[in-house]
Amino acid sequence: MPTDRTTPPTVRPDDDPLADPNWQEPEQPVEKLSWLRVLFLILVVGTVGAGSAAAVMRYRDAGTRVKSWAVPYVDVTLTPTFEFQDPDANPANDVALAFVVADPNDGCAPSWGGAYTLDEAAASLELDRRISQLRAAGGDVMLSVGGLTNRELAVACADQARLTDAYRQLVKRYDLATLDLDVEGTALADQASLQRRATALKTIQAERQAAGKPLAIWLTVPVTPQGLTADGVAAVRTTLEGGVTLRGVNIMTMDYGSSGSGPDMLDLATSALNGTHKQLTDLYLRLGVQLNSADVWSRIGATPMIGQNDVDTERFTVENAEGLARFAVDKGLGRVSMWSLNRDSRCKGTFTNVVVHSNTCSGVDQAALAFSKVFAGLPGTAVGSTGRDAVQIPDQQATVDDPATSPYPVWRLTAQYVGGYKVVWHGVVYQAKWSNTGSDPSADDSGGTPSPWSVIGPVTPGDTRPSPSPLVSGVTVAWNPSTEYHRGDRVAFDGMPYEARWTTKGDAPVTDYPVDPSSPWAALFNVPGEPVVN
Repeated sequence: MPTDRTTPPTVRPDDDPLADPNWQEPEQPVEKLSWLRVLFLILVVGTVGAGSAAAVMRYRDAGTRVKSWAVPYVDVTLTPTFEFQDPDANPANDVALAFVVADPNDGCAPSWGGAYTLDEAAASLELDRRISQLRAAGGDVMLSVGGLTNRELAVACADQARLTDAYRQLVKRYDLATLDLDVEGTALADQASLQRRATALKTIQAERQAAGKPLAIWLTVPVTPQGLTADGVAAVRTTLEGGVTLRGVNIMTMDYGSSGSGPDMLDLATSALNGTHKQLTDLYLRLGVQLNSADVWSRIGATPMIGQNDVDTERFTVENAEGLARFAVDKGLGRVSMWSLNRDSRCKGTFTNVVVHSNTCSGVDQAALAFSKVFAGLPGTAVGSTGRDAVQIPDQQATVDDPATSPYPVWRLTAQYVGGYKVVWHGVVYQAKWSNTGSDPSADDSGGTPSPWSVIGPVTPGDTRPSPSPLVSGVTVAWNPSTEYHRGDRVAFDGMPYEARWTTKGDAPVTDYPVDPSSPWAALFNVPGEPVVN
């Protein structure tokens, strides 16, 4: 779903791959006006106006219908990094992290965007830690595998055992309850990869079920205003026939290739959803399963591209989002996503009459996080009902930090920290926003004084003591307390190189990091968590 995604071909009604001239549509149960719809009209609160302060819209539904799940996408490798674990930056309870693709050097190895291995994403993006922080605050993540660019794992990896293990790595490492497979572009018509993917996912689902940790799987595909493309229907069918239990089919309600000016994006989205509903009803029937209308709706998700789409004439507005949210509750959609949280803000400057395509802003007039707040109000996802209004670390004071197992230096009251420095304090990793000394990272800043520290996430059981990286080589002479050293002299202490700042004797190099500027010895090495100065 990046902004350079291609437009799928339009499918005419007579091109429907499921069409059968001898088949008649089954009679659907007559839907009566339910108290859901009455209450919905009464209980929808808050509106989100263009350019105005946005209020979270909250929706209620009847117990007989599925509660629509708001799970917006986050472009994980995009710069600047989107802090999805921070409730001030992300109103959503759950997020879909995108995209895991094949490693450019090993088609059977998973990577984040082809740029980071799983370990590199943990180290450079603090991804594992930020996921833990979101979960500690009551949220959760699902991973999206695929996307339009790069190579999807099942396409790149023809080794069935290794492909299965790649998905297994993802599910195990991130302890996933839900996995999203984004299949588009040429991958959608690649039958060999569709079958490999289904075989792998069937195996993983069985393993997770046996372990008591069921894995839900969504298949995300492009659509036209008429519904799924022929390739899209075939992909769903191949997946189901391959033994995968699909939680649902998520359609990308975006980039229809509209001509003319100002198409109604809400009408196009609801048309695509209604078309998909009929197609899935037909498909399940052909596979021997009869589902009622509500059951089919619960197996459908919608993902619009907020704001300016890749097609110049197509713009999905905040008002469109409100309409889609109402549609989701009325029909009982199983899921509503959006592409993407990274884009949920107005572009800088005035772009009233200019088409703006951007990965980091919407290109339409809106208040910050306006789209997110509309969808965050879907049942069960409102911030106010999840305890995510503030980041809270349970039993913080009871945690004693052990330098032998902390991934970054333990915070010290007298140390001088520069912006970007990471520390551990009471079992939590923090990062300095700016230079500071003596500011407790765990202190509450609700009194009005902003804290110089931002929360990254909890220390995890797998963390270990940081290993310093020497900046020079050949320093082998050990420090001697009886030797007088002069400026520029170098010694080895505790296995690390140091250089004298001035004449000194008897003053041992310090091993508490960061090294204080008042120490006569400057460290000639970097410590994990310490910003690297070029």
